[in-house]
Amino acid sequence: MIKRSHIVIFLLLLLGSVAGTYAQQKPAPPREKRIFLTPMCVYQGDTIPYVKLPTVYIFKPLKFKNKRAEAKYYKLIRDVKKTLPIAKEINGIIIETYEFLQTLPNEKARSRHIKAVEKGLKEQYTPRMKKLTFAQGKLLIKLVDRENNQTSFQLVRAFMGPFKAGFYQAFAALFGASLKKQYDPTGEDALVERIVLMVESGQL
Repeated sequence: MIKRSHIVIFLLLLLGSVAGTYAQQKPAPPREKRIFLTPMCVYQGDTIPYVKLPTVYIFKPLKFKNKRAEAKYYKLIRDVKKTLPIAKEINGIIIETYEFLQTLPNEKARSRHIKAVEKGLKEQYTPRMKKLTFAQGKLLIKLVDRENNQTSFQLVRAFMGPFKAGFYQAFAALFGASLKKQYDPTGEDALVERIVLMVESGQL
């Protein structure tokens, strides 16, 4: 029995070594070829892959006077993240509306389309606007100016006429706001601009 067991163990070891040798000698399966498509540019006759890297902004670290100032900064970040997408949506709507108005045959058709756009905007954005705080509403007015290079008052006047622009301005004034407020990225709104740039680049 002992000899038989030795023979069995010997055969198992032998088969194991043979199998191991076969596994080592067996050719590896071919690797799956992967193709990555990238934009190209031609420079001095050479075709070079073109990869656009995101912009990374580096600012001087902020120093807060106290915890209250720090909390105010993080609140501003939250407000920008909430209102910036709306300002960008408004910019897209304005561009789309302006381009479509150019295709309409006369002033009557353009006026009819603007009224339809105004109605659609009220239905779509009124529930969202109601959720904004007063500070967020004032910030949105400035960010609209940033995205469009025109104040909210100028945009309303251009699309809806001076009467409605005056009406909305008077209504905003009742709450201490102004549709004529301009965005100042190097002065009063420098901190907002810093946050906006970092949000846009994905750093915040």
